[in-house]
Amino acid sequence: MKAVVMSGGKGTRLYPLTKDMPKPMVKIIDKPVLEHIILLLKKHDINEIAITLGYMAENIIAYFGDGSQWGVKITYYVEDSPLGTAGSVKRTMNFVDNDFLVISGDAYCDIDITKAIRFHKAKKSLFTLIAQPKENPIGLGVLEIDENSLITNFIEKPENAKTSLINTGIYLINKQVLTLIPEGFYDFGKQLIPRLLGEVYAYIDYGYWSDIGTLQSYYATNLKVASELENQKSVAASQLVSR
Repeated sequence: MKAVVMSGGKGTRLYPLTKDMPKPMVKIIDKPVLEHIILLLKKHDINEIAITLGYMAENIIAYFGDGSQWGVKITYYVEDSPLGTAGSVKRTMNFVDNDFLVISGDAYCDIDITKAIRFHKAKKSLFTLIAQPKENPIGLGVLEIDENSLITNFIEKPENAKTSLINTGIYLINKQVLTLIPEGFYDFGKQLIPRLLGEVYAYIDYGYWSDIGTLQSYYATNLKVASELENQKSVAASQLVSR
């Protein structure tokens, strides 16, 4: 399976961190968040990646090149003007195969992509959205599902929201869906998903996901990842001692 990584964000709410770089290049501990995503894809045997770019595209291209340093092959799609999430992915139609993954290059996560792919294929789904339960979903898309995991209701960024399933912005899509996206600006959450209600499945994942959209969530994510690294070091040290 191939992946399309949406990486055109400016990250205005992360200023001044994004004063001289686009949001996908801000660091989580020791590497850009986009690098963490590429490593996650590689971990799940996704080695062919298209990256959609806009703001400060040259910054990202200079860092990642053809992707060979990470054992992947990267193809770039640079937008002259914003096309929206779905509009930018439509441009990759000649790159993707029948089923492909869409993921954000400016949000940190450790979701189990392999399990999500299995779900998508088992359902013979045209469009699968990866969802997570969240207590405070303000600023995020929220959804409801039926007993078959089909999405029955979807609201993009409601003003008032209780604990809900949220849209992580990670999708498994059959290429046929791209033909439904018109030329120009078009958005997954505001336009395409509501249009496909009753045909979109939700795979619920319980791994860590953060859009790092604010300074508060950005620093919280860094603290969590740092804590996990320390735990891994402690476990490794304990195993060495036990030997």
